[in-house]
Amino acid sequence: MENKNNNDVIEIDLLEIMGLLLSRWLLIMLVGITAALIGFAISFFVIAPTYESTTKIYILNKNESQNVTYSDMQLGTQLTKDYSELINSRYVLEEVIQKLRLNLDYQGLKEKVSVSSPTDTRIVAITVTDKDPVEAMNIANAIRESASNHIGNVMDIDAVNVVESANMPTKKAAPSYLKWTVIAGMLGVMLVCAMILIKYLLDDTIKTSEDVERYLGLSTLAIIPIIESEADSKKKKRGKR
Repeated sequence: MENKNNNDVIEIDLLEIMGLLLSRWLLIMLVGITAALIGFAISFFVIAPTYESTTKIYILNKNESQNVTYSDMQLGTQLTKDYSELINSRYVLEEVIQKLRLNLDYQGLKEKVSVSSPTDTRIVAITVTDKDPVEAMNIANAIRESASNHIGNVMDIDAVNVVESANMPTKKAAPSYLKWTVIAGMLGVMLVCAMILIKYLLDDTIKTSEDVERYLGLSTLAIIPIIESEADSKKKKRGKR
């Protein structure tokens, strides 16, 4: 409980706060369930689903021997950063836009493309995210073809081999109904708990004899019980009829 002493130091009784929150468990639960339902409804009805299609390439340098050493693998892993920059370059993406006649500019297409490389490999994965699964697959394959030629010309690469062509995504990548529901429910619970605590901390009225001792530092001599007046009793009786 909030307690102001002579030095204006505020003390909070954590057990009393826990008791306060437990006493409002029904309100907290209802708000949490309502917020979770709202989050689910937004993810299901409002947010358009997106799909991911991935294609993979393997890049082979000209100066490599048949026996690949660990240092070669490390160098190849470092070079994947260069490959990533070339794949996302304006030259490659604008060529794809013209080839597929996309209604996008360079920046818009770049936001749909992500390039990654598994640890300790020189395999480069190109992933495209789009609302249309067919469009995502076509863009990924077109980027792979254009990037293969561009990487070969710029970095004097022997070959860019196709490890895996872009797949036709059958399941959406986002949004996740479960994730949206859980996060919205947690936010609802946190919000209502914060409002309850703020109201509790701002309430400095004296309600019990214990409050008199804590706030004023005085001991109570007697307690006067509240007695209902005859008028109040009559009103209650009329209300029951």
